[in-house]
Amino acid sequence: MNKRDLLLEIGLEEMPARFVTSSMEQLAEKVKSWLAEKAIDFGEATMYSTPRRLALLIRDVAESQHDKEEEAKGPAKKIALDENGNWSKAAAGFTRGQGVTVDDIYFKEINGIEYVHINKFTKGKATYELLHDLKDIISGMTFPKNMRWANQDLRFVRPIKWIAALFGEEIIPFAIADVETGRTTRGHRFLGEDITIDSPSGYAESLKEQFVVAEPELRKNTIRNQIAKLEEKQNWVIPVDEELLEEVNNLVEFPTVLFGHFEEEFLELPAEVLITSMKEHQRYFPVKSKDGKLLPYFVTVRNGNDQHLDTVARGNEKVLRARLSDANFFYKEDQKKEISDLLKKLDSIVYHEEIGTLAEKTARVGALTGDLADALKLGDQKASALRAAEIAKFDLVTHMVYEFPELQGYMGEKYALIKGEKSEVAQAINEHYMPRHADDSVPSSSIGAVLSVAEKMDTIASFFAIGVIPTGSQDPYALRRQASGIVQILLEKKWDLTAEQIMDLALASIEGKGILKREASEVKSDLLTFFKARVKHLLNEKGIRYDLIDALLFDKIGRISSIAERAEALESKNGEEGFKEGLEALSRVMNIAVKCEQQVPVDSSLFENEQEKALYEKYQSVSAEYAAASDETVRIDLLLSLRPEIEQYFDNTMVMADQADLRNNRLSLMKEISSTISQFAAMNKIIAG
Repeated sequence: MNKRDLLLEIGLEEMPARFVTSSMEQLAEKVKSWLAEKAIDFGEATMYSTPRRLALLIRDVAESQHDKEEEAKGPAKKIALDENGNWSKAAAGFTRGQGVTVDDIYFKEINGIEYVHINKFTKGKATYELLHDLKDIISGMTFPKNMRWANQDLRFVRPIKWIAALFGEEIIPFAIADVETGRTTRGHRFLGEDITIDSPSGYAESLKEQFVVAEPELRKNTIRNQIAKLEEKQNWVIPVDEELLEEVNNLVEFPTVLFGHFEEEFLELPAEVLITSMKEHQRYFPVKSKDGKLLPYFVTVRNGNDQHLDTVARGNEKVLRARLSDANFFYKEDQKKEISDLLKKLDSIVYHEEIGTLAEKTARVGALTGDLADALKLGDQKASALRAAEIAKFDLVTHMVYEFPELQGYMGEKYALIKGEKSEVAQAINEHYMPRHADDSVPSSSIGAVLSVAEKMDTIASFFAIGVIPTGSQDPYALRRQASGIVQILLEKKWDLTAEQIMDLALASIEGKGILKREASEVKSDLLTFFKARVKHLLNEKGIRYDLIDALLFDKIGRISSIAERAEALESKNGEEGFKEGLEALSRVMNIAVKCEQQVPVDSSLFENEQEKALYEKYQSVSAEYAAASDETVRIDLLLSLRPEIEQYFDNTMVMADQADLRNNRLSLMKEISSTISQFAAMNKIIAG
């Protein structure tokens, strides 16, 4: 079968950098899925993107679809033939719909009944005739934010300026938003010219001649290599933040690295301020010395060649100088204010109209912090935890955080130290926002961890109390992220505190505050469901099997660190000799225990055989050791050690005896053992390998 290369390029006005990579991948996935759906063979697919284009080159696309031969089933024989043995209207209609005649019918028996069948042959269509579907693929793309332009109805990430669409050397004809397809692409906006593409295979190299590096990874590596050369030449260390590199990479088509300078007096500002000004606002890379000190230089990436770099550097220096001058002013002005004066401003800031002001939230968080400190027996650290909770939000009303919101917490720590607060209090102010994202660390200090959990739990409980619960992709207050942060902290800190206890303390702190708009029991139930989903997500990310997760979370959540430890213990046992049989024995106990309608104290005088007595005595011994053990591997071994006695018990004992007192006694024993097993996991939900 003959093959051709397929090229599709969508030319656009500059896209937001954060949309470029995902849009490129979406286009590639949609086109490849379409080719597969249409039974068109294809080879290697190469994705391209710049701020002004999304493109895809697919090698060795078949000239036509596969021919298709399939068997189609029709009506039963008794319906297909009339009483005279002639073909009925049903048979004729069936064959007509399949594009064949009644002469092509044969019968096959299915479950004792004969049915009409035909073999249907469909000739594969020419690929070129089908490729106009690319119009619908492009029009159907989705983006986090869309726009419309001129009088067009199409909503797209940015206005479409040109479309290059080639199958081999032929143009694929279609139009989107009045833009006709062709074989022309555009070079760099300022350095390049329009290019006529003779064949798809020459696409990337033709663009390079016009100052466009269409391969995103090649652009990224070019930036990395140029930074490395600059480091070596200047004897610097230039930390490369991967997220910043990804963003910068999607801002340029022809990258050239250069550096600039700023006044040394700005180094008196906290390093976080300088780095935030450079990275978040100007997309610059900071520069450090070999010993890790911040230097008065920055590195940026130009979308162009290496001509007139001095002029470009001076322009960037001017912009950064203005930013840092503002930051310097804010830093000095903020230090003139007292923390107590800044806290008063929180009274006038509404956190949420149904939840109250920021000052009221701070008070609730303080109360919850105190409760958690007591539950965790923080002792002398409680006073520092309460002070940190009291002043944790004062930096939100400083000039610096107003201008640079990313610095909340960081500036709180700096200003608190300047104002003479204890170092552990200042540290907790910063740490209570942690983890700020999925890859962030949890607070290192106990005070910071307690305050972080209290702040996040108050936020979640308050929104649940007024009925604001994340649904689907909707989570405007980032409650899932905050819940994941709590789970992460509880996992790493290994506190002897259950998730349910923390929820109860949080609900108690909002009771009587006018926030609880629903029944507390209903809110608690929703919180449990919500947190279970977060714990499941965390365990999934750790590679824990779905059946183990369901078994561990079948009832309450409990201590989150214990869940992870139990999951690891079960994973380590899977595949061991006797583990499957042990699970089956424990599961058998759990399955029959559900029939116990009213548990009574086990009466050993009602035992009728030695096996009942042996199981009861073994269970009492295991139960005591289980309660004393702290290692989950030891605990699962203890439970599995019950296997011989359980098997002997069921071989010799009828649990559902006719005599009521015997039956209730035996069911109660099963219930008692099942309760201990359940503390570890619902063994009857685990699939043993």
